[in-house]
Amino acid sequence: MTDEPKPEPPQPIGLDLIAPEMYTPMLRRLSLAAIGIGIVMGLLLALAVPWPIAVVAGVVLGAPTALYALAVQRRRIWLAGTVIRARTIFGSRRLDVAEATGVEILIFPGRLSRIVLRVTAGGARQVVPLAMYTDAGSGRELHILGLRRLADALAASPLAAALAVSDVLVGQLRAEARDAVLEERPLYRAVRSVRSRDSVQPVVLSDRDIAALG
Repeated sequence: MTDEPKPEPPQPIGLDLIAPEMYTPMLRRLSLAAIGIGIVMGLLLALAVPWPIAVVAGVVLGAPTALYALAVQRRRIWLAGTVIRARTIFGSRRLDVAEATGVEILIFPGRLSRIVLRVTAGGARQVVPLAMYTDAGSGRELHILGLRRLADALAASPLAAALAVSDVLVGQLRAEARDAVLEERPLYRAVRSVRSRDSVQPVVLSDRDIAALG
């Protein structure tokens, strides 16, 4: 009797709204420039003040920008099966969507409006960017494969809110697949509805709001 082959683990799919490969070179140059400016300013100040003060001033000038650029490069989000893994500035986080105790869609209105998914499971909470839109009617949306896997992961949860959001993502998938105009895309319609309320604070969509997007 032969052993059945074990199923391969699901391949992780990136859930970053903007692929890190697009901005990593720019952030690397920014880090080097900030470090260079700090060194140059420190050397110049050393001509006029004691060197310990010059060193501190150089660090204060260059370190914050360099550290910020390095931190942004480190942040990543992946989805493998139903498990979201996020790498943060200070560590990493793991959350199983199938065990979610809370699923919400949040909208941050503004000239550049963002719509995100917030998932809570146990004591962990993770935000996944879904799209961002400008006042001019342009924007960027999560890629189709990411939407598909995220919708499947939500559908694996027994939570009613997760199933409702999964349906919204499936609707967004279909709209993106046929290259529909923004007004026909559920995520954009959600953002537009919040903008019409003239709200400046983040808005959590109600069950009725989410049902209306289906």
